[in-house]
Amino acid sequence: MIRKAVIPAAGYGTRFLPITKALPKELLPIIDRPTIEFIVNEAIESGITDILLIVSSNKNAIIDYFDYNLELEQILTNKNKHEDVQMLRLIGKGANIHFIRQKEQLGLGHAVLQAEAFVGDEPFVVLLGDDMYVGKEKPAIRQLMDIYDEVNSSILGTMEVAYKDTAKYGICIPKQKTDKFYIELKGVIEKPKIEEAPSRSAIAGRYVLTPTIFKYLKNQTKGAGNEIQLTDAILRLMDEEKVYAFDLIGKRYDVGKKIDYIEAILDFGLKSDELKEDLKELIKQKNK
Repeated sequence: MIRKAVIPAAGYGTRFLPITKALPKELLPIIDRPTIEFIVNEAIESGITDILLIVSSNKNAIIDYFDYNLELEQILTNKNKHEDVQMLRLIGKGANIHFIRQKEQLGLGHAVLQAEAFVGDEPFVVLLGDDMYVGKEKPAIRQLMDIYDEVNSSILGTMEVAYKDTAKYGICIPKQKTDKFYIELKGVIEKPKIEEAPSRSAIAGRYVLTPTIFKYLKNQTKGAGNEIQLTDAILRLMDEEKVYAFDLIGKRYDVGKKIDYIEAILDFGLKSDELKEDLKELIKQKNK
């Protein structure tokens, strides 16, 4: 049974400068809730009981968001806004949320390594803070957790991308296809050039990993982007354990990309009983 989740949230968010100079990118709102809360909720809804958020020294606002604000709650109570107090108390409810600082941003692999003491000798999941998913029948990470129950090995959540985009992702090298809905991998390569891409199967921000990964992260040399890449450590892990991939079912938003972020706001607004009619009318007016 998988109980623990790791959410790296220490990056600089340079694609959203200048706002991320003062506000962590993970707190950029989808209407009235930050993107990080949707990712935390995905983990909770999947049955995760303990979540580690990996932050940096300039991201105390993330810690504050998941903490109680007693002064604000008292002000709301004095104004008889009890529903608002209850709403605030529900943030992150259902899991124990822990925090650790990544003192240097040396890559995703280095970020995940900070979770070794938290994880111990258990399998765990990793959810990237830039990727929001709306699953169709079940949350994205739960889809991978269910496969883990069958194979007891690491599983990478994937999606199919155009060859022109392979240089943006870790790309999977699959073994021969079987009748399974997931595939075993014989390799992965981080951000290959178009002509070197072995497939269009891209790692898409969700992982189930065995604790064996830490053995390889501890001595992993820097790779693409002069960073310690999680993908490189997974490749070495394959010499010891099987690793699988599964195309996640659901809508993905790369909220580190401006157009995807705007799409997420529109989609969530169109699902909101409070906003959908006014938003439809606004879109209609803008299209005139």
